[in-house]
Amino acid sequence: MRFFPGAVIAALSLGAASTAAFSTNSKIISSRSASSSLKASVARVSSTISTTALSSSMSTDPAIAELYKRKSRPEYIPGRIDDPDYVRIFDTTLRDGEQSPGATLTSSEKLEIARNLAKLGVDIIEAGFPIASPDDFAGVKQIADVVGNEVFEDGYVPVVAGLSRANEKDIARAWDAVKGAVRPRIHTFIATSEIHMRSKLNKTPDEVVAIAVNAVKYAKGLGCDDIEFSPEDAGRSDPEFLYRILAEVIDAGATTLNIPDTTGWNMPWEFGELIKKLRENVRGADNVIFSTHCQNDLGLATANSLSGALNGARQLECTINGIGERAGNASLEEVVMALALKGDEQFVGGPGTGKLRTAINPVYITPTSKMVSEYTGMKCQPHKAIVGANAFQHESGIHQDGMIKDKSTYEIMTPESIGLMRGESQSGAGIVLG
Repeated sequence: MRFFPGAVIAALSLGAASTAAFSTNSKIISSRSASSSLKASVARVSSTISTTALSSSMSTDPAIAELYKRKSRPEYIPGRIDDPDYVRIFDTTLRDGEQSPGATLTSSEKLEIARNLAKLGVDIIEAGFPIASPDDFAGVKQIADVVGNEVFEDGYVPVVAGLSRANEKDIARAWDAVKGAVRPRIHTFIATSEIHMRSKLNKTPDEVVAIAVNAVKYAKGLGCDDIEFSPEDAGRSDPEFLYRILAEVIDAGATTLNIPDTTGWNMPWEFGELIKKLRENVRGADNVIFSTHCQNDLGLATANSLSGALNGARQLECTINGIGERAGNASLEEVVMALALKGDEQFVGGPGTGKLRTAINPVYITPTSKMVSEYTGMKCQPHKAIVGANAFQHESGIHQDGMIKDKSTYEIMTPESIGLMRGESQSGAGIVLG
């Protein structure tokens, strides 16, 4: 894939894993800023945009062209979302996703994926774990310095986050990696379940609280005003202890509280209730964003994430193709399309009107999925929801009859809406004979 300075104008072919250039509808304007005041105002430097023509189907079909229009989003403010129905999408493909056994990415591949994630419109890109290795640090820094400074015409630029354990060395390394972005974030964590504190950390609850508070204070002291804290294994932690430690890190300066179901242990109603209780019982809860990070050990990561959103979580962490540790993470494409199709009618009961939305541009789902699959070497199962090879194929005669008469008989979304253009070479969408 080739990129031109100031504009992202290339993406994977919508029908194949090979690359082909096509233009976006929005310009990207480069901004390199060392001053905090310039970053705060997200100043943009105009640049000439090189473009390539849309395919003939995109340029002549207004319905297809409409798919490429960027969606509106509220102004980004750490710890606050002015639209109570807006859900931030936090992508951790480049961090948790790369931790999948057998998945490896070069720095250049990470950069290309990050640029596609920006076109997709994710709110936060977790670019890696900077302390893990010099290569990981360099990869995170490159994404922060490049993608984290490519501001779109509508003002959007992704937050770039670096993960760190709750110690000063990790946090300083993470800050050094991400601070060049317009919107840098430090994401720090420590385990809070009884089994983790006893068997892994060999720490008392009081010691864990002190470590967490000191970590957040140290990150804030470095100049970071966007700090995410995760109580690892929250899904198996004592809620009363969570109330205590989360209130303390809010006082210390945390702006996002991420609640991980680290082992994929919770049922959807169980996890949703946990989010609800935390929002009701943590001191200072109204001053932060609650987030979910759900593993897929029981196949419930997407369901748990959506249950979290129903109960007030306004950041959902996920990965492209659902890749990640062990059985993987909540799948970005599943979470996003569930909200796109059902967000305005099935989430009543939480804060806001119950009409949840994201600013993701789903038309970039397929090219991004194919890129991640090709670069990591992790192929999607054919029946994977949204992006599997069979997701839009119909072989049953009864289904084919319905499709011929009216595609909506068996399609709840069109392949075109996720960037899979029906009729293009190797798209696979449609009726299957045999």
